[in-house]
Formats: sequence, structure tokens, C-alpha cells
Amino acid sequence: MGINPADMFKAAGLFRRFQNNHPKVVQFIQLQQGRGVPEGTVIEMTIQRPGEEMQVTNMRVLADDIEILNEIRQMKQ
Repeated sequence: MGINPADMFKAAGLFRRFQNNHPKVVQFIQLQQGRGVPEGTVIEMTIQRPGEEMQVTNMRVLADDIEILNEIRQMKQ
């Protein structure tokens, strides 16, 4: 079962919009992805909604996470 070409074009357009809205985030992700994210890497996420306290969580990259992302990349091809 393949990905519908129309959905691929729509996804590409949505990604361009996100990239225009948040160029530093996209650049950061591309840099880190290019360097690779090996097993054991810790990724930390912070969110602060207006008027609320900051919340922080993190995850340690597992071998299974890398396998999942590789499968997703193969699906895009």
C-alpha cells in the first residue's frame, strides 16, 4: 500500500508552511538529523503555555525508536 501522490504534495506544502513559520526549529532539526541521533541520546522537550508554568520532559532514544524512524523514512521513498 503506497502513499497517495496528492497526499505527498499536500504534506510537502504543509511542511513548507511550518518551515516558513519556524525556520530556526526546522534548521535545528535538520542539523541534528544530519549528525545522527544515536541510541542513548537524550531529547528534552519544554512547553510553556501563556499564563502557565513551564513543563519539561525527556526521552532517551532507544534502538527501537531508530528502527521505527528508519521504517517511516523508507515509506516516504
